[in-house]
Amino acid sequence: MLQTIIHRLLQRRHFWRYASFGEVAELYASRMMRILAQQMIGLFIALYLYELHYSLQFIALYFACNFAFRAVIAYPCARYIAKFGPKHGILVGNLLYIPALVAFSFVEPFGLPAILIFGLFQSFSMVIYDLSYLVDFSKVKHVEHAGKEIGYMQILERLTASLSPFLGGAVAFLISPQATMWLSAILFATASIPLFKTREQTHLNQKLSFRGFPWHLVRRIFLAETAVGFDNFASLGVWALFLAVAVFAGSTNDIYLKIGAFASITVLTSFLAAYSFGKIIDWRHGGNLLRVASIANAATHLFRPFVTGPAGVVAANITNEIATAGYTMAFIRGLFDTADTSRHRIVYLYFIEVALNIGAMIAALTLLLLVSFIPSTIVALQLFFVVSGAYVLLILTARFRLYG
Repeated sequence: MLQTIIHRLLQRRHFWRYASFGEVAELYASRMMRILAQQMIGLFIALYLYELHYSLQFIALYFACNFAFRAVIAYPCARYIAKFGPKHGILVGNLLYIPALVAFSFVEPFGLPAILIFGLFQSFSMVIYDLSYLVDFSKVKHVEHAGKEIGYMQILERLTASLSPFLGGAVAFLISPQATMWLSAILFATASIPLFKTREQTHLNQKLSFRGFPWHLVRRIFLAETAVGFDNFASLGVWALFLAVAVFAGSTNDIYLKIGAFASITVLTSFLAAYSFGKIIDWRHGGNLLRVASIANAATHLFRPFVTGPAGVVAANITNEIATAGYTMAFIRGLFDTADTSRHRIVYLYFIEVALNIGAMIAALTLLLLVSFIPSTIVALQLFFVVSGAYVLLILTARFRLYG
């Protein structure tokens, strides 16, 4: 049903290169269900551990190890995608998140073993899914309408991502945080259903070969991609922790509802930003969008330490939504163009995945150092966002041929 709605909504506005629109609609539908399930729980992982009285040092160290592990397993995940295709990788990625969430729902009684099992399955799920999605979408998009296509995907993604934190927070408040995890697991299973109908858009049984790979393409983007990973960790887990510690201190289970509700306020902003930015990219102004949005994103991080109440939370979330959508869409368009011209699509995107997780690992280690050596937790988190504001400016070092 979901893919039918998407098909009717976008059929007359899209032209795809290697897939029928029905197949793309199924990809969209699966992606939306994945985002809904992932964002329901993703925003609250660090917060849930904190609410269970795990120290910020432990949480930061856990995430640093988790992201380092993801960088390592990116290679076998890439080999799997080369052999079996990205659609199968997306399917496996969705299914692997289910045992991860089951394990996470037992963290309270079982502690560290449950956390480690969660981290193992979640890491494989995230890496194989993200890499498969990039390979698949970069393959089927149309060169002349890539900005529009990315824009439509972003509209659907941001709509889903904006609503899911509120849904997850409401379930956690009305029932329990564990209920959110179980609901999310059901949604991950649902996200796998459309994928059984689609065919692979890439050649199967490929070997992951580095022979003849244009290494200069990675050098132009690697540092910038680490900044993207740094930004992702700062804007999700650390921002939720800051709100719990500095803005909504003293809240109980309603902390999930409050943070989820404020995260969901950006739904209208998501629509307008994604639609407008898609047109800007197709008008050949993606490079300017990347620069302006990256600077705005850095400014948002620098603003966060001064947030003390609901109005500031709303302002930070809206500006972050606009800035992140802008640089992400321009960045992905550049990645897809480079992946097309590299003649080593999976290898190139593999290095992107490695850089992304290295950047997130650096962010987690930065948080670990700050909370370990600064007595005040609030001050440590405030300084983290100052560092984030500086580090994410490295996105400006990206050099895409598409943008000159």
